[in-house]
Amino acid sequence: MPKITRRVPLTRSQFVSRQKHKIRKGIIHIRASFHNTIVTITDIRGQVVSWSSAGFCGFKGPKRGSPFAAQTATENAIDMLGLKRAEVKISGPGRGRDTALRGIGTSGVHVNHIRDVTPIPHNGCRPPKKRCL
Repeated sequence: MPKITRRVPLTRSQFVSRQKHKIRKGIIHIRASFHNTIVTITDIRGQVVSWSSAGFCGFKGPKRGSPFAAQTATENAIDMLGLKRAEVKISGPGRGRDTALRGIGTSGVHVNHIRDVTPIPHNGCRPPKKRCL
């Protein structure tokens, strides 16, 4: 009878290192909320190649929304690739917006342009009716 071996699940770093995703140009999407910062890197066609977040980098609780956690998440997502040029799209009102951009600069990526894609309501939803007293 053949010996049954167990498949050990791969960690994210082992999974990414097995895939040979080396891209030169890409789009970096930064979603900075008050509680977390998520960085997603896509190729020119919009297919996700790498991602990282402050929670994934090991920050817990209120530290996930800190600027240092955003910078760490950005550098972690870029280090997995050989990215040289990128567009940056930033969304959200979080504290990690500026430091995530600094993280892109320190990792050696040349930024073509930066675009703020935060959704802003044009007059918003209809307000509820007045309360009857």
